[in-house]
Amino acid sequence: MKTLLKIAVFFICASTTLSAQQEKGIIGYNNWLNNWTDFRPSQKTYGEPTQILSGTITEDTKLTKNDVYLLLGDVFVSNNANLIIEAGTVILGDFKTKGSLTISKGSKLIAEGTQTDPIIFTSSRGVKKAGDWGGLFILGDAPTNMFGNAASLEFGLRPASFDDISYGGSNKDSNSGVIRFVRIEFAGKKTKDFGNYNGLTLAGIGHETVIENVMVSYCEGNSFSILGGQPFLMKMVSFRANQNDYVFNYGAQTEILNSLAIRSPYVSSPYGSRCMVIQSYDDKETSNSTKEETVVNAENLTLINVSDNLTSDIEVGLVKEAIFVDENTAFAIDKSVISGFYPAVYIDEDIRINNESLEKIQFTRTYFNNCKGNIFVKGFSNNDDLENWYGSRVFNNVYSRGPDSETFIEAHSSKRPDYRLRINKIIASNDIDDDDDD
Repeated sequence: MKTLLKIAVFFICASTTLSAQQEKGIIGYNNWLNNWTDFRPSQKTYGEPTQILSGTITEDTKLTKNDVYLLLGDVFVSNNANLIIEAGTVILGDFKTKGSLTISKGSKLIAEGTQTDPIIFTSSRGVKKAGDWGGLFILGDAPTNMFGNAASLEFGLRPASFDDISYGGSNKDSNSGVIRFVRIEFAGKKTKDFGNYNGLTLAGIGHETVIENVMVSYCEGNSFSILGGQPFLMKMVSFRANQNDYVFNYGAQTEILNSLAIRSPYVSSPYGSRCMVIQSYDDKETSNSTKEETVVNAENLTLINVSDNLTSDIEVGLVKEAIFVDENTAFAIDKSVISGFYPAVYIDEDIRINNESLEKIQFTRTYFNNCKGNIFVKGFSNNDDLENWYGSRVFNNVYSRGPDSETFIEAHSSKRPDYRLRINKIIASNDIDDDDDD
């Protein structure tokens, strides 16, 4: 009987330990990054392309893993056609023509990879670099907050018809297909007049679109750009983006769960280098104030800045904030980890700090680690009011200073990293650190 009791106690303790490890940040009893992700994509070669994709695809088309495909120039899928991509298929973005793929409104991308056989979009070059090719655009007919409820892409794309680059409408539940177990590598070409492409742009995407297990790595622009629509995002990964990891704009109504952003202080851009940017417009004059502002609900995110020497990198100005919240937006983050930033969060200076505005900006049960300052109004050096507000026990936020080696299960493995929180080896405190002493 005593032996059985000991066994029972052991399993209860083990279960409790697992639960504690899974509470904040990305979650999963197993490391869901295994098998389908690649944190060293420059070392992979896929052979010469055997098929070319170019121009406009106007009928249902299937790509199979038996071939390697080359995106030659700007490729469009239009006329309500479906582009179906088999698990394990490799699509190369042409370096010379800066290939890109646009799924126009009404058409669908059915890209269903698997954990052991992901679909890969990558550079055609042998020696791959960020910005080698364009990126992937998915356009739908869900609402935006632009006048007329519609907009068009502004990246210098050259479609056969203007309709091929327009997005937005009134169908919140529209379906633009399935994107599951997909990697997008070395995208983000630079244009003269429109800045950089993004790795994955979701513009006016409806709630019925499935977007899960997507990794964007080494993008010269933003990894993920969500423009309006109502997408539901799960298990997203942004790795070493030159610009921002996740940008939400134009009235996007987004839920993002169990997702990850890994930044490096040595890879950044003057055009933005944050994990998350939440805004409702670029130019207030182009936004319709009677329509919905951008709303982002985030849960179980891990936002980490991986530094060789964080103190030194902060001193020389290589480390920026993790999150920027603009005016006329709503943002809530829960059960998440923000580690290694300066500071963790900036709130736009035009937001009046009062009960009404703070009700729209919520940080709850979140683990702030190794951040030189936590939540500030941009342009102000004193954040005592915000620290007192978000440091209240009612929000249950935690403040800690622990090295990555103790904070995460395996943050420095280049082959199989594991960014789940290792709570059991950290002595965390609810007391707010005095950053002025650093």
